Amino acid sequence: MSNILHFKPERENVLKHVADNVRSFRLAAELSQAQLAEASGLSRRMIIHIETGESNISLSSLDKVADGLGVSFYQLVSAPGCSPERLETLAWKGEKENSFAMMLGNVPAKKNTSLWLWVLEPGERYTANPDPTGWHEMIYVFEGCLMLGLENGTEIIEAGDFKIFSSAQYYWYEGNAAVKTKFIRNVVS
Repeated sequence: MSNILHFKPERENVLKHVADNVRSFRLAAELSQAQLAEASGLSRRMIIHIETGESNISLSSLDKVADGLGVSFYQLVSAPGCSPERLETLAWKGEKENSFAMMLGNVPAKKNTSLWLWVLEPGERYTANPDPTGWHEMIYVFEGCLMLGLENGTEIIEAGDFKIFSSAQYYWYEGNAAVKTKFIRNVVS
């Protein structure tokens, strides 16, 4: 049950995006509901229910629909006009009030993704050389405050916020708080 996208009234906006996106991508691909069902390994009835928002669907089933349509998962769950680097799309809501999964952002990966835990003392700085073209970093600060220097300026990322950026540029991190700055860093190549 923990991987089910629950269809509840307070989630109508997310469900509408999913339904509209599936229908739009299906029509653009000139597929019938039966053809999409076959391509995704689901029943036609499930495709109908997805497009009308009448049924619970697992995240893995949505992934199958995305594969059947030749699009990415984030394209199915994101609201129109969202930047992939800042989606902030609720993708799952648990039965308990504060259980949820939010897709914060998305970038394409060709080779690898690595997950890092970083801790910087106040004033500590890390300076990086540019990565190859196409590389990205995804940063989520969970304690303190991080200063991020990029070629187009400096940004402050507070605890509870995130940033996704191309790392094919000179950049730096600096702990900018009276306490340690702790953040998660994904490097996507």
